[in-house]
Amino acid sequence: MNPISNIWKHPKTSAAGLLIAVVTIASILSQQGVSLGSAGSGTVITLVSAIATALLGLLARDPDGSPVSGGSTAKLGALALIALLLPVPFATGCSGTTVAQDIVNWTPALQSAVTTVDSAASLLAPGDAPIFNAATIGFDAASNLLVAQAKAYLANPTASALALLQTQVVTFQQQVNAALLQAGRIVNTASQQHALACIQAVATIVTAIFALVQSISSNLALARMASESTIKLAAVRPYLDESKGAEIVAGHYGEAVGLARVQVAEAEHGAMQAGF
Repeated sequence: MNPISNIWKHPKTSAAGLLIAVVTIASILSQQGVSLGSAGSGTVITLVSAIATALLGLLARDPDGSPVSGGSTAKLGALALIALLLPVPFATGCSGTTVAQDIVNWTPALQSAVTTVDSAASLLAPGDAPIFNAATIGFDAASNLLVAQAKAYLANPTASALALLQTQVVTFQQQVNAALLQAGRIVNTASQQHALACIQAVATIVTAIFALVQSISSNLALARMASESTIKLAAVRPYLDESKGAEIVAGHYGEAVGLARVQVAEAEHGAMQAGF
């Protein structure tokens, strides 16, 4: 088969293959420490990888108006899944120190989100405020401890410091998951939406920190962490707003929302694959 004519006959599949190649090469270069310079809070390599992944997702989802066979659609979907499973900057780090710094960089946003939660009860219906307060009562202590342990690990990235960080991020994640489930039971629609939005801001940041911790944790440590996770992500997924989560990540990293959406999806996929 003539490869040139094949490109013209199957442009979407050919473009998807090219994007897969870009993501794969970028991933290998990133693992080898090749950055090609900085781009925002990341590198040119990671930016190229994320853009290629986002374009591949759009290619697989967005029909061009011409008939597409079931086999072609399945092939594009498979390629998109492959790209999603390849590393992008949100969930991977070059080293333990780099990841630790990234975790610490998230902590001001975490503390701000928790402060917003603390003041949210006054905006809820009177009967809903006690439910919200009970659901989020442990956020302050948990966030303070997570921030302290993240800074301690950055200052001294030892195995014992990492173990404490692993335990605390799972503990806080479980508190947030439990809070989402409780807020989901609020009957008043306006109160429920506001409560879930406030808790999700915390949940998104904890998920980001969790993904970073996961990227430097051994399989044995992940198995232990998963065993401590009783409320799984699948249980709270219906209460999360994908767009809001992407906006938070995009604002933190100074990137496009479309790229952040891919990063959030990968982080959630990685957590669920690991048993969370």
